[in-house]
Amino acid sequence: MNLRTLLSLLALVFVVSSCTQSNELGSKKNPFKFYIVPAQDVVALKEQGEKLKEFLKKETGMEVEIELPINYIALVEAFGSKRADAGIINTFGYILANEKYGVQARLKLMNRGRDEYYGQIIARADGPKSIKELNGKKFAFVDPASTSGYLLPLRLFKQENVKLKEFMFAGKHDTVVRAVYQKQVDAGATFYTPPDADGTPKDARWILRTEYPDVYDKIKILKLTGPIPNDPVIFRKDIPEEVKQKFSDALIKYVKTDEGKSVLLGMYHITDFKAASDKDYDLVRGYLKDVGETAQSFIK
Repeated sequence: MNLRTLLSLLALVFVVSSCTQSNELGSKKNPFKFYIVPAQDVVALKEQGEKLKEFLKKETGMEVEIELPINYIALVEAFGSKRADAGIINTFGYILANEKYGVQARLKLMNRGRDEYYGQIIARADGPKSIKELNGKKFAFVDPASTSGYLLPLRLFKQENVKLKEFMFAGKHDTVVRAVYQKQVDAGATFYTPPDADGTPKDARWILRTEYPDVYDKIKILKLTGPIPNDPVIFRKDIPEEVKQKFSDALIKYVKTDEGKSVLLGMYHITDFKAASDKDYDLVRGYLKDVGETAQSFIK
């Protein structure tokens, strides 16, 4: 082998090696994409997400991007197209993404020691007083892929033989509360979180407490639905195990810092994480059976 041939081969190896390194997951050209569910105020989620991103970058040593899709289904499909590597997803979204794309639940969000939550049916204090009174009324759901905001109220209406006059998908839990408050609809469905120790409600009405200081007086809870396993942190199935562990450890570490406590509580009422597995979500698969659906057929 002459010198010119040897140099050419070395140059080729260098170019291939550089391209491989530059496209490696977590590099600047291929950052690790962490998606978050658009469950409430988008501006607030983006602001808090930036702080989460900086911590994850520092802790994992990888380039990280936080992405906020336009709706729940877009989040699911981001895993199908491999735009998403990991993320915090709503419970129904996880079941759908697992059914379609094999995503894996790694952690479960915890709220003050609880690993489950409830849904709620809300109405104005001067409106319907019972579920039966929703017959012939206008109703606001959250999203077709929302457990508390669609699946469980639909299951309840089937059990109670309630026939709505019309309904809308508001997109976010706080938007449902706003629609009820402004009398755009007669009632709606959102998530429910138990009050703090001091009695302060922390359900979806809490998000609008500044905009509408009288929201707790004007909007009342008609009925709770559930329980629902808390949202999981999920990973695309072909992400390397060491990367899954690295990000899981980083999230657990972050929630124990002062900044992390504030950021994660503000985003999704997260106070801790615990290990999760797919079987933790069989309860919601049972709810789907109650309405005669699979996750994929339910949203069609």
